[in-house]
Amino acid sequence: MTRPRIRVAAYVIRHRAVPELLVFDHIGMPEAGTQVPAGGVKSGEGLEEAVLREVAEETGLLTATVVRQIAVEDKPHPDTGQPRRTGFLHLQAPADTANEWEHHVHDDGDDAGLTFACRFLSLPLKQPLADDQDAWLGRIDPRWTTATGHSQ
Repeated sequence: MTRPRIRVAAYVIRHRAVPELLVFDHIGMPEAGTQVPAGGVKSGEGLEEAVLREVAEETGLLTATVVRQIAVEDKPHPDTGQPRRTGFLHLQAPADTANEWEHHVHDDGDDAGLTFACRFLSLPLKQPLADDQDAWLGRIDPRWTTATGHSQ
C-alpha cells in the first residue's frame, strides 16, 4: 500500500462586514479552478509551519496566523489517483488585507513561475471550490457550508 502524500490546505479568513475566504485562480489556467492555498508538507516540517509557508508561496501573504486545525481528509489526487492526506487549517488574516492582488511565484517548487490572482470571497461561498476544497468550512462555522451542501 502506497503511503499518502501529506499535505495542508489553508482556510484564510478575513473578518469585515461579513467573513471572507482567501482564494486564488491560476492566471492562464482556468481549468485549474478556484482554490485555497494548499500543498505538500516538507520532511521535518510541522503542519502549522507548512501551511504558513504554502500561504506565503502561493499568495505572498505574510500576515496570516494559524487559529487551529479543523479536519484531516484522506482523498486521492483528482488527476493521478495517488493517495493524499490533507490537514485543513483555519487561519486569520488582518481586516486591512487587500481585497485582491496578483502574486508571481518565485520559489523552486511545483508552482514556480506561475501567477495567481488572489482575492477574498464572502462566506458562505456561492460556488464550490476546485476538488471540493470548501468541504470543511462548516467545521469553522456551520453557516459557512457552501450552498451546494456538502455532506461532511
